[in-house]
Amino acid sequence: MSIYEIIMLVCFGASWPFAIRKTYVSKDPKGKSMIFLTLLIIGYVCGVLHKALFHYDNVIFLYIANGIMVSIDMGLSLYYMKQIKLSEAAAAEAIPAA
Repeated sequence: MSIYEIIMLVCFGASWPFAIRKTYVSKDPKGKSMIFLTLLIIGYVCGVLHKALFHYDNVIFLYIANGIMVSIDMGLSLYYMKQIKLSEAAAAEAIPAA
């Protein structure tokens, strides 16, 4: 178990609750990159697989926790993106044609 790996994961993990709260409160996913979030999830899954298959220790739980938080942020972002598109479509239909 590496103290540096633990510190890295704790620092990353400490930032995700703030990102999740911001997305939830603002209901606006502007500035969120689905590619970036997807790459993070892939990275955390690979970290879990490495810990599970080659070097098991309790750090695996930090990878899992971070992956869950990124997934929550991504899910909220996708949900609000869909809601924005639906409201924009409804507003466009409400405008009478001239």
